[in-house]
Formats: sequence, structure tokens, C-alpha cells
Amino acid sequence: MAAGVVLAQPSPEAGAQALQARYTALAPQLTKNEFGRPLVIESTESDKSVSGHAYAVINYPFATVAAAFKDPDNWCEVLILHLNTKYCRAEGDGTRSVLVVAVGKKHPQEIRDAYNLSFDFRPGVSTPEYLAVQMNADKGPVGTHNYRINFRAVPIVGGKTFLHLQYSYGYGLAGRMAMQGYLATMGNGKLGFTQIERTSGGTKAYVEGMRGAVERNTMRYYLAIDAYLASLNSAAPEQVEKRLQHWFDATERYPRQLHEVERNAYLTMKRTEHRRQHAGP
Repeated sequence: MAAGVVLAQPSPEAGAQALQARYTALAPQLTKNEFGRPLVIESTESDKSVSGHAYAVINYPFATVAAAFKDPDNWCEVLILHLNTKYCRAEGDGTRSVLVVAVGKKHPQEIRDAYNLSFDFRPGVSTPEYLAVQMNADKGPVGTHNYRINFRAVPIVGGKTFLHLQYSYGYGLAGRMAMQGYLATMGNGKLGFTQIERTSGGTKAYVEGMRGAVERNTMRYYLAIDAYLASLNSAAPEQVEKRLQHWFDATERYPRQLHEVERNAYLTMKRTEHRRQHAGP
């Protein structure tokens, strides 16, 4: 799915077959890579959109994954782990849900000073062999639009799950200029995960710019999914703290791309934001 275009969901059988085929095709990269885990990060960029993809094998049964991520409330528990998410609340009834999300800076911030996005939550397909969830927000900050978080999963051998997470958004001239301004100042020198050839001699370097930015955020959301699942074996009162600790530790494995704040600063901020999230704005 390209950013800004919502395609019809394939049948559960077709969706499962396509994702299983992708798992087979990526098997060599999942087995041997620089991440130290079975993970592949990809990205694409056009003049109007940017899209990041995470493909991963996770050590959780498919039934556990499907039960967790059909629920919009659980997605708010995932999204709040991201540095830039200041607040998330699922609203709606049994037929339609909206995730009201506030995104902002990487330090403590009042909700009124953050940007609001409303994600239409679509649990499109759920069978014993396939899960597909879409979250779509038409409008974003600073001229950005058509935000998409798409999640798909299938069971694989060994009681594990193969997932595909896509994070994408579109932008006009204002949005592109704002992002370029950020990348030239605060975002200068920040890297993604894909290595591309920089010279005719074959020298490679990590992708930068808008592809680098979308890869970093895709990775953060993937690590948040993993952190949420890792917390489920803990007693309910301990789960939030376990998720926060797990997410921060995971991001610190990739400091060149993901290090932004120190541990205590992150934990203090997120504990406060989580309490605020459950108390209301």
C-alpha cells in the first residue's frame, strides 16, 4: 500500500499466502543481518510520500499476537512507548473505533502544545491463520497527511509469528519543506538502517533524510509491539513498567539511529504520560 492510498483488503487466504511467501523470500535476511534479531527494515520515498516497513519473526504464538492487536486500547499501550507520542485514547463503539493521538517533542510536553491525529482503526481481517489491522489518519501536522499504520501477521513453525508493520505518510510542499528544515537542523546527521551505495566504487553508508526518518520511526513502533508482548507474562500492575524498560533497552541496542534521551529522562516522562493517558487529557 502506498502512502495516501487505501487498497481493498485481500481475502484472508490471499493475504496469508502473500505474507507467508514474503516470509520465505526474506528467510536469508531474517537469519543473518546486523540487527541481532530476525528483522528486516525497508523503506521507499517518492516526491509525495515516504513509507517504512518492518518484517520480523517474533517469539510469541499467533493466537497471543492476534488477541492483543485486534483491540484498539492495546494499540494505545503500544503507541505511547514512542518518544514522540504524548497521549493516546481509543474512542468509539463496537462498530468503529478512533485512536486520538497527540504527538510532539521528545521531552515532557503538555497535550495542548502537541499535534493531534485521529486514526480510524480498522481491524480488517482476523482468522486462525491471518491478522490484518489498519490505522489511518487523514490529516497530520505541518502539511502532512494520509498517515498509515498497517499491521499483518501469520503463524509460522515453532509456535512463532511473522509480522509486517508498515508506517507511512504523505506530504505536500509545506510538509516537505518543514521536514527538510528539521533534517537540516535538529535532524542533521541522523541515520536510518538501510545501507546504500554512495559512490561508484561501491562504498556504502546508512540512508539519511526522509527515508532515514521513516525507518527510525518504523523501528521504534516495531520495538514497541515487541515490548508490549514481552510484558504480558508479568502481573498486571507490573506490565507498564516492564514495557517501558524493555522498549528503552531495545532502542539502545541501536544507538547510532535511535538514541535520543537518557534512560531516567525517558522513564520519568513516560510514567507521567501513561498516568495522564489513563486519567484523560
